[in-house]
Amino acid sequence: MTKHEAKPAARALDPEAVEAFRAEMRGEVLDSASEAYDETRVIWNAMIDRRPTLIARCVNAADVSASVRFARAQGLTIAMRSGGHNVAGYAVCEGGLMIDMSLMDGVRVSPALDRAWVEGGATWAAVDRATTPFGRATPGGLISATGVAGLTLSGGIGWLRGTHGLACDNLVAADLIDAEGRLIHASETENADLLWALRGGGGNFGVVVNFEFRLHAIAPEVFFCAPIYAEERAAEILPLWRDFMTTAPDELSGLAEFSTIPADPAYPEEIWGRRVVALAHVYDGPAEEGERVTAPLRAFGPMLTDFSGAMPYATIQTLYDGIFPKGRDRCYWKSTYLRGLDDQVIADILGHLSRRPSEMTFASVWKFGGAVQRVAPDATAFGDRSMPFMFSLDAIWQGADGDEANIGWVRSAWSAMQAHSTGRMYLNFPGLGEGDTLVRDAFGAATYARLQQVKRRYDPHNVFRMNQNIVPVG
Repeated sequence: MTKHEAKPAARALDPEAVEAFRAEMRGEVLDSASEAYDETRVIWNAMIDRRPTLIARCVNAADVSASVRFARAQGLTIAMRSGGHNVAGYAVCEGGLMIDMSLMDGVRVSPALDRAWVEGGATWAAVDRATTPFGRATPGGLISATGVAGLTLSGGIGWLRGTHGLACDNLVAADLIDAEGRLIHASETENADLLWALRGGGGNFGVVVNFEFRLHAIAPEVFFCAPIYAEERAAEILPLWRDFMTTAPDELSGLAEFSTIPADPAYPEEIWGRRVVALAHVYDGPAEEGERVTAPLRAFGPMLTDFSGAMPYATIQTLYDGIFPKGRDRCYWKSTYLRGLDDQVIADILGHLSRRPSEMTFASVWKFGGAVQRVAPDATAFGDRSMPFMFSLDAIWQGADGDEANIGWVRSAWSAMQAHSTGRMYLNFPGLGEGDTLVRDAFGAATYARLQQVKRRYDPHNVFRMNQNIVPVG
């Protein structure tokens, strides 16, 4: 729960039905008296404090099917958890049944090294550990603790996007449990409409228990470029970065990231407390080539420090993990796609950032191009790819007394930036999912209407509604 939510009335369950459910499950069914209940219900955003009636800790697809059938028979809301990293907190419900797939974290790589099969509860850390020893990777996000399912189903923006697109672009097939508890396969040749919808349409169509991803070659070490500049120089730095990225090769993907240096021995003590802009990028190719290509990004005048260096891709994927620990901080994140990044847009961004109330907050300008923009608008449910930039406002703070100031700041800045927006947003950064037209606007009218048709076929009664919800047509 957050203070913005009303607590639903408790629903009494049939004790015999609960016992029959427990007997059918190979995994464990937790209630509020179970020792592991509180630990299991905790998700990443500390603002979210919800108490499911039951938690089903599934170990296979049959467990997930049993959970869906039980929840429907008992009239329970269903929440689906893989990594629990979605900032809106959809992974846990107040009352209802939480389907926890975190124990379903297996990853299998094909002998041809061109495919990986990933269970629905796996995190990107599990994927990287299984694939990179073979010199292969598939695009994930920026934090290894993120669940594969949530990130992929709403797009999946990461370090390899310039060469290989979004996570959803690399989804070859999937198996899911539908609203009737049936196991369904989706591929280009079987239930192709469902595969299209899973590539960006969120968790609206069922519980995905297995993903099949395309794998790509990755160098043993790639170059992580991370010069840190003083934020007071951002009006100078951002135009230089924008112009450089206009002609940067597809192999280079990154963002300009605003934050405050914490009092941490990992950083030089003399810059603790300084507001900074980091030009964080990964070059998907030989590290020495990446160092040469990114040299201009590290030559925009005096740096406060520089974390650039050659390292394995799997290591880069963990660099942000410590900054975003599970369940510690309160978070409210929103995003918007920008039509461009001219000097007025930059000035407006910097003006809003100067008023951020928390020094724990991050904000980023993400550059798009390469493989992301070569995908046709109607090829995936993610939709149009023409946006050149995304602006994300990632408010982070500690203590409920900061809720009003931080949420208010994000909402105000986000609303003002709509003057520069395409009108769409990234649904992995949706605030708390509030707004009657948020999901429709995020997809655009044509894509949303097509998704409604798919929703009607696979979940006509909107059983799976604890998500960035698509209402079935009719």
